[in-house]
Amino acid sequence: MILHIVSSISHEHAGPSYSIPRLCEALIEAGVETRLAVLDSMPGTVSPPWVRRFPVGVGPRRLGRSPAMARWLREQVLEGKCEVLHNHGLWMMPNVYPGLVRRLGDVRLVVSPRGTVSEWAMNHHRWRKRVMWHLGQGATLRRADAFHATADAEYEDIRRLGFLQPVAVIPNGIDVPPLEAKRLGERRRLLYLGRIHESKGLDLLLRAWQAVQHRFTDWELVIAGPDDGGCLPRMQELTAQIGAQRVSFPGPVYGADKLALYRSAHLYVLPTRSDNFALTVAEALAAGTPAIVTRGAPWAGLAANKAGWWIDIGVEPLVDALEQALVQPDERLAQMGANGRAWMIRDYSWDSVGQQMAQFYAWLRDRADRPAWVRMD
Repeated sequence: MILHIVSSISHEHAGPSYSIPRLCEALIEAGVETRLAVLDSMPGTVSPPWVRRFPVGVGPRRLGRSPAMARWLREQVLEGKCEVLHNHGLWMMPNVYPGLVRRLGDVRLVVSPRGTVSEWAMNHHRWRKRVMWHLGQGATLRRADAFHATADAEYEDIRRLGFLQPVAVIPNGIDVPPLEAKRLGERRRLLYLGRIHESKGLDLLLRAWQAVQHRFTDWELVIAGPDDGGCLPRMQELTAQIGAQRVSFPGPVYGADKLALYRSAHLYVLPTRSDNFALTVAEALAAGTPAIVTRGAPWAGLAANKAGWWIDIGVEPLVDALEQALVQPDERLAQMGANGRAWMIRDYSWDSVGQQMAQFYAWLRDRADRPAWVRMD
């Protein structure tokens, strides 16, 4: 059995809340026995039978201490019920427990940082990370038999921190919805959709938008998503302070409403300072919407696939990109969106991702040759 561990799969945790359960489903469809252990951050939620939820114990909630999860993981390893522990994310106790039980049996440990080891992320709330490092996070990383990175940039982050274990570079997958034609003749929409958080660079976007808004009066900017850490009020205050116009903050959207918002947009923008994958870019492209993405996320393929712009981080690069993109006719943007959708279908199907991960686990357990996507350098 492959046992995945993550602190949460609630909506508030954004991309991993989709990508980790979907990875488990893809593995199950590939014939790999799989289970997922999570904290019960949404009591009363109905979960698939392969998800095991655990209560949060005494202590700060951001620590995620769960003696029940720790005991259960220990039992699984001691009783030989799992072959691989696959931990997702860092800096909470569920991300430490796998390292504590790794040495108790014949089990391998894989760590997926999920964006937590980028230079920006490591410096954000640095003192908290130092505390967690000494509480066992550092030991868990050292005991890992291998890492999983969703992009080459994350592979480089792992190597920058000095870890020399093998790294499987396997992207997140994406479910591609049916295509719907863009509605023409209405106000054109520039969309950001994701967590409202400092790392996402929304302050840069608002300042860039303010610089170009008077030249593109047929465009509006929509910034959708849940507030994370009190960032939303600051962005709303900045909007008023700098005189940014035609800007709306509709809040979090999920499911069909989320897909409808992607489809309604003529252009998606992610001005991020740090993202290991940025699932929202894949979701926008899958819905047929081209994208502007900063180099804080690993989307160099936007240019090669003629699906958008991949730019430096900052206000001036955003201004330059917006001036190029917002002047494009609807038909040109629609073609770029179609290019991006074809790219998602070709390279990011969950079937492919599940098969790649299954082959990685087989190699880790000495049952197969090393796959091409496992890097040893």
